[in-house]
Amino acid sequence: MKILFLTDNFPPEVNAPATRTYEHCKEWVKAGHDVTVITCHPNFPVGRVYEGYKNTWKKKEVVDGINVIRVWTYISSNKGFLKRILDYISFSVTSFLAGLFCKCDVIIATSPQFFTALSGRTLHFFKRKPWIMEVRDLWPESIKTVGAMKDGLALRYFSKEELWCYRSAKKIVVVTDTFKKVISERGIDPEKIHVIKNGSNLELFTPREKPKELVERYGLEGKRVLGYVGTIGMAHNIAFLIDCVKYLPEYKFMILGEGAEKENLKKKVANEGIDNVFFIDSVSKDKVADYVALQDAALVNLRRDPLFTTVIPSKIFETAAMHIPILLGVDGEARSLVEEYNAGLFYEPENRDDFLKKLDLLFNDKDVYAACREGGVKLSRDFDRKKLAARMLEVVTDVE
Repeated sequence: MKILFLTDNFPPEVNAPATRTYEHCKEWVKAGHDVTVITCHPNFPVGRVYEGYKNTWKKKEVVDGINVIRVWTYISSNKGFLKRILDYISFSVTSFLAGLFCKCDVIIATSPQFFTALSGRTLHFFKRKPWIMEVRDLWPESIKTVGAMKDGLALRYFSKEELWCYRSAKKIVVVTDTFKKVISERGIDPEKIHVIKNGSNLELFTPREKPKELVERYGLEGKRVLGYVGTIGMAHNIAFLIDCVKYLPEYKFMILGEGAEKENLKKKVANEGIDNVFFIDSVSKDKVADYVALQDAALVNLRRDPLFTTVIPSKIFETAAMHIPILLGVDGEARSLVEEYNAGLFYEPENRDDFLKKLDLLFNDKDVYAACREGGVKLSRDFDRKKLAARMLEVVTDVE
């Protein structure tokens, strides 16, 4: 089967959508399918083209058997709503134009960002090929939640376009059970909605000792290390975590990644003279596991909002695969998953007292800590990325 996949994130970018798409497509190629990915030149999240790449109109390469077509986009840092929309729209246009010349049996477009789905829907119309919409976030609801867009004409328009995409797609793939429920409640046939959750690469994320070189580099000897690894955005409220740990000298808080809020957080740490919080720039995927291994506990946090009860942050799976306990500040489906496997402890989002209570329980009860590590083992086995890729392939190949 010839599969055409549209995504604005792809390696060497290391965020969750890039990783999910790459690992799924790699497995599909191994299964004997012809996979083409249309993406942009790598620039996320700093809004600057990676070294070794140029923002040209079109460039072809092959990555682990995947045919990759990189197209020009308006590249902007993850700051300013208008600039980001221009970025999204430009990829929608150029990915559509490139897709017109790609032979395929099925089209997959992943959202967010939402305009990628519009490109997939339009290609479906012109090429007369079935298309599958992958929904990794409820957009535009999510941008409203973080304050990037207010209720108004534009938001209502995007919501209508979103519903049109759901209706026109042959199948919809979502990453949580809650997403399926929300979309079906909008009048979409639940039979065409398939849940394929995120997972982890068990070959890359394996348990290991803390790398001595990194321990020495960051002065972590004798310290309990708390870590946040991922995008540093408005939704993640890392400032809350900093405020929780800044008076705990026995802990070091590592923040690894890039995002719109990183500079503001660095200024906060500097202005308040906080000496137990440190930042690390994003590292390549093949190195990130060594940094994850520095953690004695992983912090997974989102702002307190009903929308975030519908999500499952992908870092949960990679952390669990390395047998590291999770302190989770996300209610809803993510909480249910972590508690089902006993892979960590939940604290009420944005509740400092509850965070400190659970932190104390995790590190001062050896049985609790050991149980959370064992829970991570079980969780990671059930959410092996290879198994999930095979399940999604069944959905993809079952289109008419």
